[in-house]
Amino acid sequence: MKDYNFSGKVVLVTGGSGGLGVDVGKTFLKSGATLVITYYSDSSLPLLQEICGMAKNVFLLRGDFKKEEDAKTLVSAILEKFGRIDVFANVIGGYIAGKPITEIDENEWQEMMDLNLKTAFLLSKHVVKQMIKQSSGKIIHVAARLGLRGSGLDAAYVASKSGVIRLVESLSEEVKSKGINVNCILPSIIDTEENRAAMPKADHTRWVKPNDIARVILFLASDDARPIHGAAIPVYGLA
Repeated sequence: MKDYNFSGKVVLVTGGSGGLGVDVGKTFLKSGATLVITYYSDSSLPLLQEICGMAKNVFLLRGDFKKEEDAKTLVSAILEKFGRIDVFANVIGGYIAGKPITEIDENEWQEMMDLNLKTAFLLSKHVVKQMIKQSSGKIIHVAARLGLRGSGLDAAYVASKSGVIRLVESLSEEVKSKGINVNCILPSIIDTEENRAAMPKADHTRWVKPNDIARVILFLASDDARPIHGAAIPVYGLA
């Protein structure tokens, strides 16, 4: 697979301490990017520090991006230090499922909307303002295969991830003439330690590894993806 060079590029990876986010950050780091990684809980900090090592081109910032003020503060901090944002890869997300609609608690529904969709909206809103000024930028969100069609017992998750796909389509139409690419990827079950522990009897060989998905995100952030706008790219392999 092609090696991309992101030297001189400022890359923001939100949700960088999760099972996929860690690999996305590492992949951009290997490509030479100046990397800003966000995390939600201080308990994630030791892991991120271990991964990043002594790299001088990595900066860790904490925030709760369900809050608009945190999203604004994040973007302001990046611009104050670097003056631009070339790539925004949003890996924030969560999964609540297993109940029929009649049993989903209102708070569970809202958590999916806030965590999966509201964060994508708020961060996009403030990152895009800067990218318009630059007349350039790449935005990649993580939606989900289930965002295309619900399978039952997953309504809140499906609705939130479907919303991410529609957000990407709408935003892309608004900014594609301004030199900005907005796309998303559609994973299914990712081969993480957490998922293996939750489904020990599953055929893990059919799941896609985080590093392979990270490489797709790297491609979508590259100049090679310049013609791609508003796409939802399947990354579910054999799952």
